[in-house]
Amino acid sequence: MTTTALSALSGEKGRLVAHAAIREAITRGDLVPAQRLVEQELAEQHGVTRGSVRAALIDLSAEGLVERVPHRGSRVRVVTLDEAVAITEVRMMLEGLCAAKAAARATPEEAARLRDLGGQMRTAVESGDANRYSQLNIQLHASVRDLGNQPVAADLLERLNGQLVRHRFRLAQRDGRPRQSLGEHLEIIDAIASHDPDRATRAVHAHLASVIEALKAKSQELP
Repeated sequence: MTTTALSALSGEKGRLVAHAAIREAITRGDLVPAQRLVEQELAEQHGVTRGSVRAALIDLSAEGLVERVPHRGSRVRVVTLDEAVAITEVRMMLEGLCAAKAAARATPEEAARLRDLGGQMRTAVESGDANRYSQLNIQLHASVRDLGNQPVAADLLERLNGQLVRHRFRLAQRDGRPRQSLGEHLEIIDAIASHDPDRATRAVHAHLASVIEALKAKSQELP
């Protein structure tokens, strides 16, 4: 047995390390849909045992991020456009709840941070930096979840959003989409900063309804 194998993390600690690393790689887009996940390669990459990787992949399969293929191992799950629409419909309800709670509890300092984030999003759109806008988009939604202080909803949203990462990235790259969604995001920010829960809920619902329409339009564009 090699020194590297002897020093590899195992057990619960190894599983947690492998789970966090693989999950981040999927949500960041470093591991792409349908990509095969080789246990030994992942174990060596992250300094854990192969058993730890296998356990992590089972957990990620339960989260909908990984697909276990009989006799062929695991791969990053491919989320169809129909699934993306269904997931976004669920997000609409959960994020609307988080936004309403955020509007009710946001401090002046938190509201100011949201407005600053909105300013950065506007700058990204005006400069044509779609990648930066996409990152800020994810950051804003995460901030609203955090402010909402709804752990159950936040946990469910984290799982759902991990499955949508490729679709969200591609939408952000479409001509005109960042500019369209900017106004929607700024409305969410203003509603929360103005401490208006009903308006915040409506703003989130309107934004995600727009996302659904964009996803459906994308489906119609496919050959």
